[in-house]
Amino acid sequence: MNMTTSEMYAAGVFSPVVEKCEGCDRVIEVEAQKFCKTYTTPAAKWKLGICNFASHVKPEIATSNVKINPLKASKRAMAKR
Repeated sequence: MNMTTSEMYAAGVFSPVVEKCEGCDRVIEVEAQKFCKTYTTPAAKWKLGICNFASHVKPEIATSNVKINPLKASKRAMAKR
């Protein structure tokens, strides 16, 4: 049984997108409903954080400024030679 893409969306194989999916490049509209063309259950991808397929959200990378003692840094640099 071969189903066309629009039949798969209408048959309920794919779940509609959640609010967090708005703005993603992978969202398509079929018969006035929006679906993810990559994943069948978009809500499950957002349960643990950011969806790994999301094209509109970039993960934040936390950086910390660590003070380095200049004397220790120069000793380490001399030891690597």
